[in-house]
Amino acid sequence: MKTKAKFLSRQKTMSLLNGIVPEAEKELAKAQMDGAQSLANKIKPRAPSETGSYRQSIQADKLSNRPGERSVSGKGIDNETKDPNATGVFADYIWRFLEFGTVKMTKRPHIFPTYRQERPKIRRKMAAAVRKAVKKAKG
Repeated sequence: MKTKAKFLSRQKTMSLLNGIVPEAEKELAKAQMDGAQSLANKIKPRAPSETGSYRQSIQADKLSNRPGERSVSGKGIDNETKDPNATGVFADYIWRFLEFGTVKMTKRPHIFPTYRQERPKIRRKMAAAVRKAVKKAKG
């Protein structure tokens, strides 16, 4: 027996979910922002110590609040996403040079190793937020 699966776009999935559980998107937006702030707070202590002003520039925010800036994810300046609640971590432009190094400077990775470590926790928080909204709608 063949298994058939139909993939839906993010917009279609969220509209179906909002039709069933209206609070899901609000809970998910809170979890996304909490996850981004948690990630930014864990990246700060790992940033190179001699760059005090750089450390202070590491912040979490919604992509829509910073239209002209580029998040550390490496996406374009437009931060194109269909998610109105998309969040990101922002830092001074030197993060690339510190993270990946240059010809004259060794790399000092602090952003992506932290992200890879925290990604499962952030995803669990987001899934728990949706479950919480579903339970609230049920009972």
